[in-house]
Amino acid sequence: MNDSAHQQDVRRRAGWLPQDQSGLEGWLRGRRERLDERDPDRVLHPAVAALRDLVEGDPLLRMQASEMIAQVPQGRAYRERHLRSFDELLMLVDDVVTTAPEYSDEQMVMTPLDGVLDWTKATPAGFAFYRDPRVNAAIRGILQGWCTFLDSENSLLVLVDEPSGWLNDSARRALGMDQFVHDPDAEHWGFPSWNAFFTREFKEGARPVAAPDDDAVVVSPCEATPYRIASGVHRRDDFWIKAEPYSVEELLAGDESVDLFVDGTVWQAFLSALEYHRWHSPVAGTIVRAWVEPGTYYSEADSQGTDAEEPQRSQGYLAHVATRAIVLVEADDAAIGTVAVVFVGMSDVSSCVIGEGVEEGAHVGKGDELGWFRFGGSSVCVLFGPGVVESFSLGAVPQAPDEEPALLHVRSHLATATRRTDEQ
Repeated sequence: MNDSAHQQDVRRRAGWLPQDQSGLEGWLRGRRERLDERDPDRVLHPAVAALRDLVEGDPLLRMQASEMIAQVPQGRAYRERHLRSFDELLMLVDDVVTTAPEYSDEQMVMTPLDGVLDWTKATPAGFAFYRDPRVNAAIRGILQGWCTFLDSENSLLVLVDEPSGWLNDSARRALGMDQFVHDPDAEHWGFPSWNAFFTREFKEGARPVAAPDDDAVVVSPCEATPYRIASGVHRRDDFWIKAEPYSVEELLAGDESVDLFVDGTVWQAFLSALEYHRWHSPVAGTIVRAWVEPGTYYSEADSQGTDAEEPQRSQGYLAHVATRAIVLVEADDAAIGTVAVVFVGMSDVSSCVIGEGVEEGAHVGKGDELGWFRFGGSSVCVLFGPGVVESFSLGAVPQAPDEEPALLHVRSHLATATRRTDEQ
């Protein structure tokens, strides 16, 4: 199998967590200091309390929760990051779910739940804890509760012109807000909530569709940085091993279309913290199926190891197990056939939202909107059948880890399909 994957810590390359480990340590220290000022009579958010009750009521989960904190490396480099107890972890999570991410010029933590849980996920006990279906159900409740907050006007406290707010000049430049629909003269730029701001839309013409009259040109479904291209993918493979090969049956959750993609090609990319988070169709065609597949939220591939100094993001693994939206499109171009697009929720994702009308039998144009991620880290996979892709555009090819990540614009040229003659 031809595979251009590179070992990358995607969370940090994409700006979800600080590149410098000391930055996350400092952020966590500040959060812990806030706990000292916490009202001792304040009750936990109901969803956080539900996780507490689940763990306290099961001896195996209670053991794993305690051990995943004890197993975090104890060396000097990790002292500030080391949580003291599962109770402290719960209070830190409870603090996060009533706040929205703040802007920072230096060490921004865009996924604060991930910042709290980060090292516990890469321990032997943590690998088991975050795969437990009961834990995932409880975490889903926490994320839904946080999503409710991020949908409310209370989340607008960070959409202000202050050093930690998103309306200051530095943040505006980092976001490239001039490209997005907003009202610069309105309070909070006219956004009713954090989630509305996070899912902001490009202005008309900001991201034109590449080769709109050429169906053989496939476009990028997201504003994303290329991560991996793999060809000759297998129906079933050991996606949990260190190389993280793609396993089409698990990637597509056992859908009946699986055989169409065996020996085909998978292209994967990751979405950065400050970029656009809506999805678009890579081809013109008819929706075969579209659904959200439930899965894990904070599970990591234990094959990546427990070396806290070089945490590798298990992005290929996550495409098989994480909560994700799957959209199958039968392309108008018969030479392309069916294309599958998998929108993967990573880290603090609250939900994958399939757009209204994106359903079986609906026709979409190349570049039409399919849905969006509410707040959280995210990734996207595009699956092609064997022999479909003639070539990928230069901008769609992943770069080496030591190179500056290159962003591929949404609706720009992703790949060119093999052109067929009438005789073929």
